[in-house]
Amino acid sequence: MSGSGLDEAAVEAARLLLSRMGISPHDLVASAPVRPLAPTFAEYVPVVLAAATPGSKKAYGTYWNRAVERWGTRRLDEVTPSDIEHFIVAIKANAVQRRNGRGGRSAAEHVVAALRCLYRRAVADGLIAESDNPAAKVAKPRRLSSTRRAVPDARLAEINDVVATTGDDPALDSLLIRLHTETACRRGGALALRPIDLDQDQCLVLLHEKGGSVRWQPVSPTLMGYLHQHAAERGAPPAGQLLRYRGGQPITYRRYDHLWVRVGQQLPWAASQQISTHWLRHTTLTWVERNFGYAVARAYAGHAEGGGSDVGATAGYVKASLQEIAEALATLTGELHPLCPARE
Repeated sequence: MSGSGLDEAAVEAARLLLSRMGISPHDLVASAPVRPLAPTFAEYVPVVLAAATPGSKKAYGTYWNRAVERWGTRRLDEVTPSDIEHFIVAIKANAVQRRNGRGGRSAAEHVVAALRCLYRRAVADGLIAESDNPAAKVAKPRRLSSTRRAVPDARLAEINDVVATTGDDPALDSLLIRLHTETACRRGGALALRPIDLDQDQCLVLLHEKGGSVRWQPVSPTLMGYLHQHAAERGAPPAGQLLRYRGGQPITYRRYDHLWVRVGQQLPWAASQQISTHWLRHTTLTWVERNFGYAVARAYAGHAEGGGSDVGATAGYVKASLQEIAEALATLTGELHPLCPARE
């Protein structure tokens, strides 16, 4: 072994093989494909934004734009892992400080995820080699356990009371709370709901959620009636967004923000703990798991099979049926469901 760390025997064998093939090392270098110069961040980020899904734009768009501000004239292959780590430090230092913040860890995690997404696209486009991807060489901060948990029954009743008796549209807000409590859906699933997604005969709603997932979720006959009534009264077109303001305009994420600000003003404990819509998901799924087991709770949540949250290989075998989900819902709401067998 020489001082350079090369295996001289292996090098000599390679030279001998090339000599017998009539190829010189110079020929190899001369015939190597020439990769075009990588674009600058200012040139490439608009390309990535144009091809990104709405979810990716919402999650990563801010960080892609910040990368343009920082490295706009630099080519993609000129940024090093150290540059990215310095960028993370700057993002963490300027992160908005909230009461439930964790020192900018979430911002740092999103920076790494955003740059990995951008560089994966650059590799797929043939602009850089996989081995030259600097974002893949930067460790992603470990995600801490969530502070969210199930809301106790008495506290949930307080939330429902505030929602139903305050604000400029209690009917809309009460419908939102009931929809999320019964289905444990995410905000995106509720906002994507359309009148054509309602199966009134079987009391099912078709939820379109993150990652392009689609699933049928049972709802109570009472909630199904409210959803149909809401769509009819507020002029929701069959293939348009179902949830709307009184004037007919579709609601946005902003409605949720205003709702929880109002709840926090009336219930100081809700403001202190930063209660949000996702807490309702925790509440329902915790109740389902305690009363109907892990398999039903997993199906109720709409978690993809084979996901990283699975508890062992057994999770791939113990799949809950739609009827079992409907049974859990019927017990939760105290209403019979069309998919459940007749009960006393």
